[in-house]
Amino acid sequence: MQDNINAIAASIPTPAQGKRVVVGIDGLSRSGKTTMVKKLQACLHEKRFSVKILHIDDYIVERNRRYHTGYDEWHEYYHLQWDVRALQETLFKKLKNATELKLPKYNSKSDTHQIEMISLLHTDVIIMEGVFLQRTEWRDFFDFILYLDCPKETRFARERKETQQNLDKFKNRYWKAEDYYVEKECPKERANIVFQV
Repeated sequence: MQDNINAIAASIPTPAQGKRVVVGIDGLSRSGKTTMVKKLQACLHEKRFSVKILHIDDYIVERNRRYHTGYDEWHEYYHLQWDVRALQETLFKKLKNATELKLPKYNSKSDTHQIEMISLLHTDVIIMEGVFLQRTEWRDFFDFILYLDCPKETRFARERKETQQNLDKFKNRYWKAEDYYVEKECPKERANIVFQV
């Protein structure tokens, strides 16, 4: 595993002096993205790069904007879970040059947002982790994308037992949205590296 991580880290473009590289860790739910990010961050730290980690799920919208909207459940998950255009402006367009990001971070307990200030001073590499990162509106902001390819059965088995009980939600919301993403955006084909999990 570590040899694979080292190979992936070696494939990431080296930041030019005073510049930064934006890396996307894409993959469907429970494919191992967070684990990969931690291992990759450690490897990049060994190379003396300053790394900032961002999780796209920190910036989802409130529940009433993504549930019971009148749209199909899969549409809500793919198209409404994030304010795609707003994130394009406030997050993605600023990754290369901003010294600070001001983002509405979602709090799941209160279903509200708090403004999060993120310093990017002296950052060499930004790693963005999350699902659907290669959607059309966001893909071009990345310098390098790793896609984690993991079978649906394996990913589902990683869910908590109580979560697995709501099979209809997976069928109608998550899996249909994932299928749409894979068919529309071809993330495996467009990623720089595909890692089989």
